[in-house]
Amino acid sequence: MDENRLKIRTQRLIVSVSVLLMAGKFIAFWLTNSVGILTDALESIVNVAAGFISLYSIRLAAKPKDTEHPFGHGKIELISASVEGLLIMGAGLWIIFEGVRRLLVPSEIGQLDVGILIVAAAGAVNYLAGWYSIRIGRRYDSIALVAGGRHLQSDTYSSIGLVLGLILLYVTGLPWIDSALALIFGTIIVVTGVSILRGTVANLLDTADKAVLDKMVDVIARDRRADWIDVHNLKTIKYGSSLYIDCDLTLPWYYNVRQSHAVCEELQATLSAEFSRRVLISIHADPCTDACCPHCEVEPCPQRRAPFVSPVPLTLRTITESDEERNE
Repeated sequence: MDENRLKIRTQRLIVSVSVLLMAGKFIAFWLTNSVGILTDALESIVNVAAGFISLYSIRLAAKPKDTEHPFGHGKIELISASVEGLLIMGAGLWIIFEGVRRLLVPSEIGQLDVGILIVAAAGAVNYLAGWYSIRIGRRYDSIALVAGGRHLQSDTYSSIGLVLGLILLYVTGLPWIDSALALIFGTIIVVTGVSILRGTVANLLDTADKAVLDKMVDVIARDRRADWIDVHNLKTIKYGSSLYIDCDLTLPWYYNVRQSHAVCEELQATLSAEFSRRVLISIHADPCTDACCPHCEVEPCPQRRAPFVSPVPLTLRTITESDEERNE
């Protein structure tokens, strides 16, 4: 199945599950009048809203690039995840407010046994749905699916604590426990929202992905050819599931255009083979200078001015240095 269709189908499944779980949690709240269960129900509203936003963003991100969007529409997934983070934070703050209000003005709670069963079942389903969403999202580099899956799993963890707290409330009958649960899990939900928001803002600002860059350094060093004298000025930008790579490759100055193009294609094929996502690579060929001779492994070289000493080390610092930083 096409990866875009699979991502859309996955998100449709997540939305359908979220709607059913939201209905179940509000039934549990109606039966029990527990503000602790209300926290779960309110977060389910966020799950459903965020799910529909993510579904829209994934469908839009799947559209091919056009004249108005030459790099495609992948950035919409980051905007979707940012909105989800804000919604989660808002739900957490609302839950904290309700917890404080119920602490000051306690309400009667009933049928906790039924409420506990519903919350426990919903938590289990949330975990499975979140695991599947993260699995598909990581496989196809969908930030929207990963963010949604993390949200669902955080909901599960809070549900576990909520069930334990509700059991304690059921056994002791102390009404303040209900409010304490709302305050604790409202805070956890806010922290989750902040975490998602930080990650999406970093990608919207095109913050360098160190993990991706480290992998590129390893791949280039492992498959390095003798005439890849130096690789530098490497930059990457992620647009949804697409990765755009730009770098400079230093080659022997006497190579003709056809030779230079062939070597650049070798580097492009090496990088493309290591990344499952869609990759667009732009490589600029630089001619070597006399200063490169001690670092050039090309043998025999008709233009050598100095004996070979050692190759240019390929590290995260050297591979991302610009010509200006090298004073070239």
